[in-house]
Amino acid sequence: MPDEKPLAAPSRGERRTQDQRRTATRAALLKAAAEVVVETGVRSATLAAVGERAGYSRGIVTHYFGSKQALFRALAESSQSGFVPGVGDMPPGLDRLIALIDGYIGSMGDGAVAGRAFLLLWVEAATSPELSAVFQERDDSFRADLRTDIAAGIAAGDVRAETDPDATAIAVLGQLRGIGMQQLLAPAALDSPRLSRVVADQWLRALRR
Repeated sequence: MPDEKPLAAPSRGERRTQDQRRTATRAALLKAAAEVVVETGVRSATLAAVGERAGYSRGIVTHYFGSKQALFRALAESSQSGFVPGVGDMPPGLDRLIALIDGYIGSMGDGAVAGRAFLLLWVEAATSPELSAVFQERDDSFRADLRTDIAAGIAAGDVRAETDPDATAIAVLGQLRGIGMQQLLAPAALDSPRLSRVVADQWLRALRR
């Protein structure tokens, strides 16, 4: 088993359980993976570079994730789930949909490394069979969440009854991904906080009954 102790000397502190150590190690590796992807690109990122960036031995990433594809899958999942904190605690419906749109675009302007890494991986998935399956799964899950919110809004009488949940979910995701790409390529051109309010208001006016 690879050495899970950081290469640097550990600081003194409260003793942690094995599960806590494993959780902390996994989080450190995912953070390091995001940094390496952003700095070197998806294709140049290596498991050894990720382990070294996190301050662990070279084989630790293989021990935790097994392969580069599995590491990128875990990075995509953790990055996407952290885009809009708190939305997952809201009940499905129009309010959650609008909060997700607003928060998703607003978070793009904070320069979060994880968000940039997710978008770089998503772009690479268009030409990488290994990543394609991962991001098809992530986008299917995202669309399903959007459809759930739209359908719940229709059932509650908040969203127009003639709204097509499937088509609208595709349109919302397409807009979010497109804005994300613009942010990735030309961050100075986008005022994310202002844009988030404009886009959220656009969808609210389009969907609200």
